[in-house]
Amino acid sequence: MRQHAAPSAVSRTHVDRLLCPPKSLSISRSSCHSRKFNKFSSNKFATVCKVGTENPATTPTPKKGRLAVRVSPKSEKAIREGHPWVYSNSVTQVSQEGTAGQLAVIFDKRKRFLAVGLYDPESPLRVRVLHQGAPLAIDADFWRMKVEEAVQKRKPLFDNTTNGHRWINGEGDGFPGLVVDRYDDSLVMKVYTAAWLPHLEEVVAAVAGALAPTSIVLRLSRNCQDVAQKEFQLSDGQMLLGAPVTAPVPFLENGIIFEADVISGQKTGFFLDQRDNRKRVEEMARGARVLNAFSFSGGFSVYAARGGATHVTSLDMSQHALESADRIFQLNSKTAAIAACEHQTVKAEAFKWLSDNIVRYDVVILDPPCLAKRRTEKDSALKAYFKLTTLGVKNISAGGGC
Repeated sequence: MRQHAAPSAVSRTHVDRLLCPPKSLSISRSSCHSRKFNKFSSNKFATVCKVGTENPATTPTPKKGRLAVRVSPKSEKAIREGHPWVYSNSVTQVSQEGTAGQLAVIFDKRKRFLAVGLYDPESPLRVRVLHQGAPLAIDADFWRMKVEEAVQKRKPLFDNTTNGHRWINGEGDGFPGLVVDRYDDSLVMKVYTAAWLPHLEEVVAAVAGALAPTSIVLRLSRNCQDVAQKEFQLSDGQMLLGAPVTAPVPFLENGIIFEADVISGQKTGFFLDQRDNRKRVEEMARGARVLNAFSFSGGFSVYAARGGATHVTSLDMSQHALESADRIFQLNSKTAAIAACEHQTVKAEAFKWLSDNIVRYDVVILDPPCLAKRRTEKDSALKAYFKLTTLGVKNISAGGGC
């Protein structure tokens, strides 16, 4: 990677002075290659600045590792408007060659502080913005503040009938590329970029301090698993806090008992983002025959049953998923409507089964996995979605819905 000259008049001392308010104190980070996470140490790292001893109010001591970054006018405008990403082709200058997780201080065209974020040289999302506006130190207090903001937003949204939900929602809460989901007293932290790895200790400490979970499980996106293992000795499904989780974790969603496979399940163990859609299915299922295609562990199925469906078919290719769906029905068998509903599981490829099936349903649910993982697959995915919708309509009885 070619090194770029630093923007004129943007020295490392200038970076420190803008990023660190007077009397900001921190401790230097250690080498990332020797850092162990199986038991978090008390050492602090990934900090912003250290106060000079001669004149602490005005003379921050420059620290190695921060980057001064300049971006295109279009990107500068987007950052001011709150966009959390800086794309690689929007970066016009970098003060030095960077590594994943370094703090990148972005300056505007007048060489003023614009934002600070996490740098990732291997990602098209070159900088993920943590903060924009007035200079602010990125330290343990910063993480505590951001976690507390996210938690306070969500506390009023849930009562004792729901203890499975998202506490931290990535970009929406100022944690671009990182989410934290709750399953009763257990938390799952999902990391989507290697840029977070050098900062996990402080983030985990902030989350644990705010929520006091019994356990925190780390889940890693595939794109950062190798670097996590090689440079940080971290692995997907590793415990960051608490005793090992050896079984699916039960939790409540609108009074229905579910289980989350927090160690190796998809996403963080459950598709929490479909909660409102599941509730909607419950409201339209009374007296209906329901087909749940791509059923996974039967979330839509059990909601339909509680809503008064007479029959539910759960269709999926995974035998493990279908067994999970049956188990969810068993766990909720004390609910009369669920116990009264006939539940059938079908192991089959959904497209073929929908094409061959001759039985009709009043409600058809289509919740397929992602069919386009990259831009080049967009056209084929659109065709597949069109075909799937057509097949879904074919399986609807007169007067039914999809």
